Amino acid sequence: MTVRVTGTGEVALVGACPSEDAETLLQAILEHPEATVDLRGCDGAHTAVVQVLLAARPPVRGPAAGAFLRQWVEPLLNAR
Repeated sequence: MTVRVTGTGEVALVGACPSEDAETLLQAILEHPEATVDLRGCDGAHTAVVQVLLAARPPVRGPAAGAFLRQWVEPLLNAR
């Protein structure tokens, strides 16, 4: 599982997040609405996972491990 809720309630994405983790990520964000999503361990994410992030717009911690996420997705998530 690449979506983990830490002891502090932060949602961490780790490794390459497949499409199956989009629902898990959404559940974690809904259960912890104030949580920050940590992208520092995320090498890549399926577009379904990216869509959840863009729709939910949680606060994020980075920089993301993956270049694509760091260059293209993170700026969209940080634009408020």
